[in-house]
Amino acid sequence: MDSKGTADPRDGAHHEMSAHEVVLLLETDPQRGLGGDEATRRRDRYGPNVLPTAGGPGVLRRILGQFHHPLIYVLLAATAVTAALREYVDSAVIFGVVLINATVGFVQESRAEAALDSLRSMVRTGARVIRDGETRSVGSEELVPGDLVELEPGGKVPADLRVVHSGGLRVDESALTGESVPVSKDEAELPDVTPVSDRRNMAYSGTLVTAGGGRGIVVATGARTELGQIHRLVGSAEALATPLTRKLGWFSKVLTISILLLSAATFGVGTLRGQEPVETFTAAVALAVGAIPEGLPAAVTITLAIGVTRMARRRAVVRRLPAIETLGSTTVVCSDKTGTLTENQMTVRAVWTLDGEYAVTGSGYAPDGELTDQERRRVTAATSKSLERCLLAGAGCNDACLGRRDGEWVLTGDPTEAAMLVVATKGGLGHDDVVRRYPRSETIPFSSERQYMATLHHDRDTGRPFGLVKGSVERIVAMSDAAMRADGSLDPLDDKRILRAAEDLAGRGLRVLATAERPPGVTRAFGEDELPGTLVFTGLQAMLDPPRAAAASAVEACHSAGIRVKMITGDHAATASAIATQLKVLGTDQCDRVLTGAELRDLPDGRFAEVVEETAVFARVSPEQKLRLVEALQGRGHVVAVTGDGVNDAPALRQADIGVAMARSGTEVAKEAADMVLTDDDFATIEAAVEEGRGVFDNLTKFLVWTLPTNLGEGLVVLVAIVLGATLPLLPTQILWINMTTAVFLGLMLAFEPKEAGLMRRPPRDPARPLLTRPLIVRVFLVAALLVAGASWIFHWEQQTGQPVAEARTAALNLFVVVEIFYLFSCRTLSRPVWRTGLMSNRWILLGVLAQAAGQLAITYVPVMNRIFGTAPLSGGAWLRILAVSAAAALVVAVDKRLRRHLV
Repeated sequence: MDSKGTADPRDGAHHEMSAHEVVLLLETDPQRGLGGDEATRRRDRYGPNVLPTAGGPGVLRRILGQFHHPLIYVLLAATAVTAALREYVDSAVIFGVVLINATVGFVQESRAEAALDSLRSMVRTGARVIRDGETRSVGSEELVPGDLVELEPGGKVPADLRVVHSGGLRVDESALTGESVPVSKDEAELPDVTPVSDRRNMAYSGTLVTAGGGRGIVVATGARTELGQIHRLVGSAEALATPLTRKLGWFSKVLTISILLLSAATFGVGTLRGQEPVETFTAAVALAVGAIPEGLPAAVTITLAIGVTRMARRRAVVRRLPAIETLGSTTVVCSDKTGTLTENQMTVRAVWTLDGEYAVTGSGYAPDGELTDQERRRVTAATSKSLERCLLAGAGCNDACLGRRDGEWVLTGDPTEAAMLVVATKGGLGHDDVVRRYPRSETIPFSSERQYMATLHHDRDTGRPFGLVKGSVERIVAMSDAAMRADGSLDPLDDKRILRAAEDLAGRGLRVLATAERPPGVTRAFGEDELPGTLVFTGLQAMLDPPRAAAASAVEACHSAGIRVKMITGDHAATASAIATQLKVLGTDQCDRVLTGAELRDLPDGRFAEVVEETAVFARVSPEQKLRLVEALQGRGHVVAVTGDGVNDAPALRQADIGVAMARSGTEVAKEAADMVLTDDDFATIEAAVEEGRGVFDNLTKFLVWTLPTNLGEGLVVLVAIVLGATLPLLPTQILWINMTTAVFLGLMLAFEPKEAGLMRRPPRDPARPLLTRPLIVRVFLVAALLVAGASWIFHWEQQTGQPVAEARTAALNLFVVVEIFYLFSCRTLSRPVWRTGLMSNRWILLGVLAQAAGQLAITYVPVMNRIFGTAPLSGGAWLRILAVSAAAALVVAVDKRLRRHLV
């Protein structure tokens, strides 16, 4: 209690209290609600009924973040040093490189954010609240604890409510708990230990009323709701670095330290040899600038951005660029079931009558499909009287409504009832025809106590009344005394036979409802007490939320790629097991183990991670448990991808190495927590994402193998010159020219390299495996040695033949570039011969080579470029020597690739 005597809504577990106790606790009126003045006071105290929003970094912080990189720090230091030494051209060129990198990074990051923003549709929820005894419509943000709220079909629950009255109230809680079937609500007290998914006397914020109506008292708003608790879990989950960013971060730190030590050693050696301090310092700066792969940040960003573009074409929007690569390293995919692996649209799969079982084709709410008998012949309602009356009961005793919106079928009401409407249409009983021919006059609504719904109709052709009933199998069987056959005749009720058939259907993971009819001629009144003993059993309808059409092949593709798929759902174990078996999540190379949240809770901490590793399906799990599952897998060294669409998935999406949300059915909370959003809500797109991710990592590896020899060679050329006391073969500005132009015109063209054959037959990349394997590191040093030897030779050759230093440096500069061009074609594939890639399979490389050639001619022969970069025109003989050395280097690399092709 506060000083005003108002109870804090968090005091007590509301589901274990009676409705009367909740009314007293919250000092409200169960008929008139709160007064307007009291509601205002409580809103001032508790704040608006909205979830807190976490503000992202501002534009300035995002810009500054582009400079937060060890290699960039070195370049900024080089900018300052060269400016202090009055080498303004060098300083301007170095700083220009930094600005280009920062601009590219900022633009790509902004585009990725804008792509996700375009998917967000912030919809304000309305609420019907009773205040001062009057019902009024207000925005959901106006609600306060103690408010009395009315719930209607099709509306969202605007806050956490304790149900105080239920008129057949049913709520779809799939977004919060993962439960695929709407839950019936009542006013009964429940034990304190009842989990959220089983609290039938509570209605939670963000869930959807599918049928019936009722009233509830607001017990929690804003951040205090179950939705708010999940938001807090999302905020507490650690946003992990991706495998790529971790490896690049480590690589950059090691490279930065090595460069600084090498530059310091260079300066020390030059000073000990008695060279001019300024000249020696300039050489040390040249070494640092040469050894830094300035194009690496831009290359990584652009390569990932190209992957993002490719993914967008394959119906996925990537929010954070490194996420596209992370999927290529994924070892485990933890997938939600409802709405991710399945359609989230209940579908009748089988209809059973005394005369046999009928299979139903088609999926979802679209009325496309047919009914077939045991001999696979098509049947309709006219084929069998019992089938007709079973379908009629499902369609007539029904409050759901299906319609088309933007080319898609949209449901208003209960998904189970929608499935019955659809199967009746497939059997030839259209809903409109049923309503017109058999108008309804009375209804006994469904309730958890009754376990059935009944409606009274009149046949327009005969004018006689009859009743239609649907509900749980046990309840309908208990109320029936006969069963209908195909010809319309009645048999005595064989309850054991019907219950065995229902158990068989349930064993396939299907939800089974029974249908019955009160035939014309019954003289007793139509009422709850008069129905038992007057019904004729007509059949069973078995349904489930079906798997997506492409999900099974996508799961199989993941298995082929060495990726384990685990299903984590809030649904029941039997349902989850049935879907998992159909999708081959169970019954493959994985353990056929299915665990529930209760069983997980009882596991000792020491065995938890081991059991999680061995289990394929987890059912009835809470958001906290799902988060713990992901953490356990990560603790065993896995790179974990999590897919989901509900609020309950958000903490795990945030914790995962990559979170994948659904755009259409996904909640805003899930999208906010995810790294990638699938615009078609299809698990099969994960397969495409894995393929693209692996292709991106391949292309980044190719870029590193291509660019590092140049940086290493440039640094060694400077170091050798200092150690020998010789003239520098390359100036800092010339080194920057090589690094930046070749990175843009040559290296980045590798980002467009098509994916290599057999990409999805490889096992996942070991998270502990370094960016470059030992054979590739050997190749990097080999090419670097060839560059140092070739550049040193041609530099001294030009000097010895009487050419000026500027021309000798120009020859060395062009040799570096031409060797890089030859080596670029070799790097298009790191293990196969280059001619197998196909010359025209990546036309961007040819365009890049032409652009680089034009740039080399400009820096060699254009006077302005000569003055800026200290270059001079070359003779034809110099170009022949450059081409000869480059061809020899290419031949050596080809031999090395041939010898090490199985080791890469």
